Amino acid sequence: MLSIYGNQHSKFCDNLSRRSFMRIGSLGFGAGLTLTDILQASPASADQTRSVIMVYLCGGPTQFETFDPKPNAPVEIRGSFQPTATKIPGIQYCELLPKLSAMNDKFSVIRSLVGMENRHESFQCYSGRAGGRPQDREPAGGWPTFGSIVSRQLGPGPNGALPYVDASPAMGYKPYANRGIHDNANRVSWPGFTGMSHVPFAVEADVKRDLVLNGITLDRLGHRERLLRQIDNIRASSETDGIESFQEKAFGILTSNNMARALDLENEDPKIRELYGEPVTTDPAFGAPPQSAQHLLLARRLVETGVRCVTVAFGAWDWHSNREGTIEYLSNRYLPNFDRAISVLLEDLEQRGLSEQVQVIVWGEFGRTPRINAKGGRDHWERTQSVLIAGGNVQGGRTIGQTDKQGGVPVERPVHVQEVFATMYEHLGLDVNSVKIPDLNGRPRYLVDENRQPIQELIA
Repeated sequence: MLSIYGNQHSKFCDNLSRRSFMRIGSLGFGAGLTLTDILQASPASADQTRSVIMVYLCGGPTQFETFDPKPNAPVEIRGSFQPTATKIPGIQYCELLPKLSAMNDKFSVIRSLVGMENRHESFQCYSGRAGGRPQDREPAGGWPTFGSIVSRQLGPGPNGALPYVDASPAMGYKPYANRGIHDNANRVSWPGFTGMSHVPFAVEADVKRDLVLNGITLDRLGHRERLLRQIDNIRASSETDGIESFQEKAFGILTSNNMARALDLENEDPKIRELYGEPVTTDPAFGAPPQSAQHLLLARRLVETGVRCVTVAFGAWDWHSNREGTIEYLSNRYLPNFDRAISVLLEDLEQRGLSEQVQVIVWGEFGRTPRINAKGGRDHWERTQSVLIAGGNVQGGRTIGQTDKQGGVPVERPVHVQEVFATMYEHLGLDVNSVKIPDLNGRPRYLVDENRQPIQELIA
């Protein structure tokens, strides 16, 4: 019996649990071989495809202590840190980001993002839309995430690579996870109108602990064709679309040597693993994941095998100063690791010749208030935030938009969140002006709303 167990046991609408979905039938072999072992029995050739790595900063990062410092503002606005010059003349970042400052010709920053709601949830970053509440007027089936649309339109990557993977660490606060769970709302916008076949394959939940193929030895396995014939027989016996969709994900791993190797960081050069560094834990009170650069490395390994969309939650950024310390303390604790981890990821992609194939976006659900609160922190601020975007169709070294002297609202070139999504879709070859997907009522839906277009200042 091949069972891929995870830590999630939530029920779907047909009362089957995720564990039940992942049990994919007897293969009738001997004993004791892990899935990684069986995959290594038949090598697969490597290939490249266009991909997106979306790094989600759970809780909403501060724009002041990162990419939009305001050194001439009063201290209660500018905060404790000085700006530092970057490689691009006239552009400054916070002094705690020296590595990114020295390489900002390799990426661009949007300082004037708009269109987010004041909601503590990943859904806005993963879908580009608000959801879960009556006023959001979600279509029949709910809004799908970016990766689900990519999975539906483009399908698996080369050599059967899964199209959509969530490589986030485990976390306590459910709306931070890639599950369409909302902040203070009962409705769950998951999987959206693309359907269960296009949910992300969650590495931490579904693979790490129990991905073991019991009862197989290499001698009894024989050649790949025999295994594939048995898999076809299992597939033919499936009785529901829901089970089939999860089986397809399991089969995708089972039949892809590259995927299995990508998931095993022990296959990575130890020097590269050391370069990314060890995870930095976050206070459990945040309910957020650690700042784990090893998960960013995992994302790089996945896109290298052909995964089209990888999401990674990275750290705790809800810096009100009601947890762990003031924003000065939190910035000193977490920003140097953020600076190192993101710069290493971008450098690694470039050195491997992947910058043109892989687009990276780094953002949270909103920014932080211009004025530091009485506790020494910054509160939620949905009116604008700063976003890092690199690779693919995006030119490096550009700064788009400008906020006012207090860093609170855009005064030049506000960039809507769905313009960012249009840019990512264009990178993957999806035309936002022509591609339409029917919702569950059969109404065709464009990839973005209100005729939003790719950001020309970034791609021209």
